[in-house]
Amino acid sequence: MLKFTANLSLLFTELELIDRFYAAQQHGFKAVEIQFPYSLPPTIVDQVLQETGLKLVLFNVAADDLMQGGEGLACVPEKCEQFRHALMQAVSYARFLKPEAINILAGRCFDNSRQAEYLQTFKDNLLLASNTFARLGIKTVFEAINTHDMPQFIIHSGEQMLAVLNELKHSNLFMQYDIYHASRMGENPAQFIQQYANKIGHIQFADCPNRGQPSTGQIDFSELFKVIEQSSYTGWLGAEYKPIGTTADSLGWFRSIQ
Repeated sequence: MLKFTANLSLLFTELELIDRFYAAQQHGFKAVEIQFPYSLPPTIVDQVLQETGLKLVLFNVAADDLMQGGEGLACVPEKCEQFRHALMQAVSYARFLKPEAINILAGRCFDNSRQAEYLQTFKDNLLLASNTFARLGIKTVFEAINTHDMPQFIIHSGEQMLAVLNELKHSNLFMQYDIYHASRMGENPAQFIQQYANKIGHIQFADCPNRGQPSTGQIDFSELFKVIEQSSYTGWLGAEYKPIGTTADSLGWFRSIQ
């Protein structure tokens, strides 16, 4: 049976972050994920998780200025020390919150002549993160982001993720496969998941091309969810979409499969 998380960075945003946990629980979710939990102390997050009975499945290492249009953090050679500080911040939260996985956002390279250098920096930082989180029993994941939404993101395809995995060969490193981003890049998520389910540590989804809830775009989620259920993937599926209408109104897909 498929397991779903509510991504609290995109869902229930009509509420304060702390209140989104309660809303997710009230709408039937057993687990949540957050892009960046760092606006709340880990003790407060832990308290609300205990009160709601929710599991926090995943969050990201901080990404500096990525979400504001900058290059980000994990791939930028001049920011290696800053990345280590962000990694230690994530560790301090992970000790309290015990997520299943932590995501590393690669970032962008605005100077094409430095692409190789940026990619190498990212791989070095991935290895550091993979070793660090392995000691806590937490998977390290990384994802491809489409270049329509984030131009010049250095990892933007399933093939690139596979190449990194095959080169690094780290037992604690997996792909975070985002169905929306893959679809925006013209990939076939069903085919990819069937073939590489054992290399995927987390799945996220939204419809394409407008990143709304299932049934608002081009993806046949009824068929895709069947494919995922029949694959060897046993992890969570993160609802990371931008609701068209209220979040409550957007949850018809979720209510239909409960």
